Amino acid sequence: MKPVYTRPTCLKSAPFHYCPGCGHSIIHRLVCELIDEMSLRGKVICIPPAGCAVLAYNYFDFDVCESAHGRGCAIATGFKRARPDRIIFTYQGDGDMAAIGTAETLHAANRGEKITSIFVNNAVYGMTGGQMAPTTLLGQKTSTSPYGRRPEVEGYPLRITDIIATLPGAAYVTRTSLATPAKIRETKKAIKKGFEVQMAGIGYSLVEVLSPCPTNWKLSPRDSFTYLAERMEKEYPIGVMKDVTTKKEG
Repeated sequence: MKPVYTRPTCLKSAPFHYCPGCGHSIIHRLVCELIDEMSLRGKVICIPPAGCAVLAYNYFDFDVCESAHGRGCAIATGFKRARPDRIIFTYQGDGDMAAIGTAETLHAANRGEKITSIFVNNAVYGMTGGQMAPTTLLGQKTSTSPYGRRPEVEGYPLRITDIIATLPGAAYVTRTSLATPAKIRETKKAIKKGFEVQMAGIGYSLVEVLSPCPTNWKLSPRDSFTYLAERMEKEYPIGVMKDVTTKKEG
């Protein structure tokens, strides 16, 4: 019988350390499926974040180089300029990209660095105790916004992907979600497009993925996916914001 579901070759058999319902495990698999399908295993280098996915090298069976917190795009730039034949991608959370790494990310995108960023947005600092992130929703309670995020105190959610879409060096910018199986499949297509844009030497590509964090949202895994669809996607609408290969801009 022909198998219909197998472990990707470049996904190690090590058990994930992620919480039940966490989206990182889904995204890890999507990335590894694509690297297998696109025959990129010997060509790809991943720059993981400081955050819940800091141990991505325990699961990715291809080249990985850790970076200092928020410096993923700076490290990726160095790799790409030194080895332009390699496919370089950063894997970053909302703190890594939208807080401490804002400068590195924006300037890499503005320069049109030929790298790809996968930006996992769960609207909270997951690894360090559930603190408020730049992407935390208005009214959302965290350990550092126990009364809910208030615009007059903590400001508004930062839509860094929308900002990057306005930069001339950004070639492909999109936002996807893990809320349903169909949206997960669309996420895989988006990541593939990001890699293809890089391989074509067009410019910077960014795929934001809205992802659940049941532990810090204080929800069950099932309810966290409902929250993702009903709350997160309302604040962060999914869809392609910019694609210079089709002249489509949101």
